Amino acid sequence: MTAPAPPPPGAQPPTGKLQQTRTHLLRIARRLPAPTIRIRLTLLYAVLSTLSGAALVTAMTWYVYHDLYAPLPANLVPPRLDPDHDRILSLADQIRDTATSHLLHDSLKLVLLVVAASALIGWWVAGRTLRRLTAITDAARHASETTLHERLNLPGPADEFKELGDTFDEMLERLDAAFAAQKRFVANASHELRTPLAVTRTAVEVTLAKPAVTDTQWRAMAADVQRSTARAQNLIDGLLTLARSEQAPDPAEEDDLADLAAEALDQTAAPARARALRVEADLDPTPVRGNIALLARAVANLLENAVRHNTDGGTVHVATRADGPWARLTVENDGAELNPEDVPLLFEPFHRGPRTRSSDDALAGAGLGLSIVRAVADAHGGTVDARARAGGGLTVTLRLPTPAPAPTHAHSAPQPTARPARDPR
Repeated sequence: MTAPAPPPPGAQPPTGKLQQTRTHLLRIARRLPAPTIRIRLTLLYAVLSTLSGAALVTAMTWYVYHDLYAPLPANLVPPRLDPDHDRILSLADQIRDTATSHLLHDSLKLVLLVVAASALIGWWVAGRTLRRLTAITDAARHASETTLHERLNLPGPADEFKELGDTFDEMLERLDAAFAAQKRFVANASHELRTPLAVTRTAVEVTLAKPAVTDTQWRAMAADVQRSTARAQNLIDGLLTLARSEQAPDPAEEDDLADLAAEALDQTAAPARARALRVEADLDPTPVRGNIALLARAVANLLENAVRHNTDGGTVHVATRADGPWARLTVENDGAELNPEDVPLLFEPFHRGPRTRSSDDALAGAGLGLSIVRAVADAHGGTVDARARAGGGLTVTLRLPTPAPAPTHAHSAPQPTARPARDPR
């Protein structure tokens, strides 16, 4: 027995050629454009029609074969001794074969015709079905900051495409509102920052333009510059606090909302006495968890607003209470009568109440207090809402999630933790 001849030099084994062919085909497949969903739906319709036609032809052929090749009735077949016996059986076989052949050929032609028709009809139906999806795709492709006001208003029955179009319109509405709010914020911030700088520059230029400046005039200019600088600093601090409030609370610690409210009451005690305000506090222990500095800033803003927008001799009522899974802080104050439709605008940045429009109001703020409160509430998974009081004033309710109860251990006692330092701003 002789051994097989070795392959010639440079020849590759069959497996190597197969691998090369496979790699080449994969490269060609990657270069081909990905089939669209319309093409895939058309192929799906064609395949389903082909399978249905093949099943129909198979069933029909089986039944025809069953009927054609059934034995002839005895009364139609002459006896074997009859000379026409073999001729009649042969003729019957020829008729059966001819009928079967024609049946197969005609059935295959019919199946091919059905497949072609189904492919064309499937292409048309898929195009009509996906027309609304194409409209959504075009709108998303051409959406920009200047076209966010446009809406699809997708027509058609209330199906999945209609739901997708309505959802897309709602998203455009939210984006339009967000872009509009951002534009207002930038415009208001630039205006607010420009005002103290303009006041400072004017005070300096007016003083320097005088031929002989007295000590009193220097001091007056310095006082104007100091007030303008303090206003700009307060505005920048408010903007930084607002930006920090919109982030996730880190670090998260536990504290008592009643203690935060008590400290805010201490901070606003002097301006409240100066305006002869009557302060009522109903502070129940209310545990909260979050960034304590931001929570303290939010509570202080509510108390400062209640004092700032109050009337001389008015009332401020503060209450904390645990309401199921929520820690609730309610601040009520007297003041000017507000239009209920304008109350949601109070949470917009740089929106001020009527009292703080006056430049001689020492308590005038930057219009960021309630915006910071809302940002802090959103960052902690809470809510804040306000409603106008009958007869004037406002009621603001801040709700924050209460911390989950800590697991108890038989051999461990709770250790007191030091209270973190409050934000001095």
